[in-house]
Amino acid sequence: MKTKHLAVLNRREIEIQQITSEVEQSIRYLKKLEVLDPHDVSIASTYKSRNVEFRSLPLKVKVSLLSFSPHQINREQLHQMFGSLSALSITTEEHGYILKTPEAVSCPPVRPLLNEPELINTISTAYRLYSIFCLSDEEIWICGDDKIMKLYSLQGNRLKSFQTKSGNIPLDIAVTRSGDLVYTDPGMRTVNIVKNKQIQEVIRLQGWTPRYVCSISSGDLLVTMVNDVEEQSKVVRYSGSTEKQAIQFDSEGKPLYSSGNFNTIKYISENRNLDICVADNGAGVVVVVNQAGKLRFRYAGHSSTTKRYSFEPVGITTDSQFHILTSDYYNHCIHTLDQDGHFLCYIDNCH
Repeated sequence: MKTKHLAVLNRREIEIQQITSEVEQSIRYLKKLEVLDPHDVSIASTYKSRNVEFRSLPLKVKVSLLSFSPHQINREQLHQMFGSLSALSITTEEHGYILKTPEAVSCPPVRPLLNEPELINTISTAYRLYSIFCLSDEEIWICGDDKIMKLYSLQGNRLKSFQTKSGNIPLDIAVTRSGDLVYTDPGMRTVNIVKNKQIQEVIRLQGWTPRYVCSISSGDLLVTMVNDVEEQSKVVRYSGSTEKQAIQFDSEGKPLYSSGNFNTIKYISENRNLDICVADNGAGVVVVVNQAGKLRFRYAGHSSTTKRYSFEPVGITTDSQFHILTSDYYNHCIHTLDQDGHFLCYIDNCH
């Protein structure tokens, strides 16, 4: 098509050059007549006008732009010719479970909440509980007002137990992605880990007291702590023994968490969307910040005529549907929220 258009242009250009040449010859001929003797009638009689010929101008050349008309793509044929790439998925296998890194975690299928939560089993611990951690669907770690941390089966059988290194009562426990038990020892200002039945000190604080701890998807630890003098509270992210991030103030420089003392309760958990959720009992709210430490929302309870007392959040956890669940101490129930802090329902058959 391009070659055809070029040929038309060349032909028109030649025609224009020919006409231009003829016009120039006529002009020269007329000028020659001007200088001739006006009495020479024979020359004047031979003059022939070409006005009619010159009135007919050359045709205008109109060239349209090139256009492309694609054929329909046969994707199956492309796959046969060049092959195809599979979707990226990064997994690690630990203790028979497949765990995905945060980058590879996809949104799970939506599962409706039960209208009536089902009580599966009751385990008698024989002492006041401070913290529990579900190791799997069949095993849970617990600690309470005793220096012994215990692993129970869902049927209530004790499987393992560890005594704290200092002999103090542990305040909170968590389990790392590799399955190692972590606990806080406020009396020693330390966070410790149990590896191969040996207790190792991971974090030792000065001027601050560790309170509650959780192990997050990146492998880091999140620790809530209080200042001994100024009664301030903050959340600190640790990679091993190295402090990576401190979360204490909002964008206006105001404290995110209530002022703390040795008895402050601020349980902590990470949601599947990497939000950091703290049950701030001193303020009577659940404080949720994103991974960068920016405040997302505060939840101060739900207006319900069935609840007699003010909201007193204590424990906190999350599930595979990004729900946040926090226990309401005096109202004897559990509040279930969505990932944006909207109230969904109560679990209130705890008896």
